[in-house]
Amino acid sequence: MASTKSLVLFGWLAAAILSGCTADTYTVGDDLGWTRPPLGEVAYQTWARVKDFDVGDTITFSWSGEHNVAQVTKDGYDKCNATGNFGVGQIQTVSPYNFLINSTDPYYFICTIPDHCTNGQKVTVQVRSWSAAAPSSAFSSIFFAIAASTFIFAFHFY
Repeated sequence: MASTKSLVLFGWLAAAILSGCTADTYTVGDDLGWTRPPLGEVAYQTWARVKDFDVGDTITFSWSGEHNVAQVTKDGYDKCNATGNFGVGQIQTVSPYNFLINSTDPYYFICTIPDHCTNGQKVTVQVRSWSAAAPSSAFSSIFFAIAASTFIFAFHFY
């Protein structure tokens, strides 16, 4: 029968490991939101470049006024076109729209209102692979869990 002390320590170690594995939510454009950016697409390129997107994270598109968001192919992104084979899924017209990242493939989004995409209202989301996404805190937690488990094992039989 496991001792109460061992069960408490096991729960604590599990919590420490899982604390490095939480999903994040990102609002596209941060305070700018999802709009026609004043300086063109560089605003969303810069925003996306400094984020670390992982599988399981959520991207939130929030806007006011006349906007929408469409997931598109790379060609659809380059051509600002969400019709036919360029579109992926339905055009979202209700803000906020939450998109769950479920693969490490890049994602492409545009606004389909005339001239919005060509004026920079589009974003590419590059998702890190698992090996690149594992934060050092998760590695530290795993290392600590192994060390603590070894200590518990040794202490239990002492």
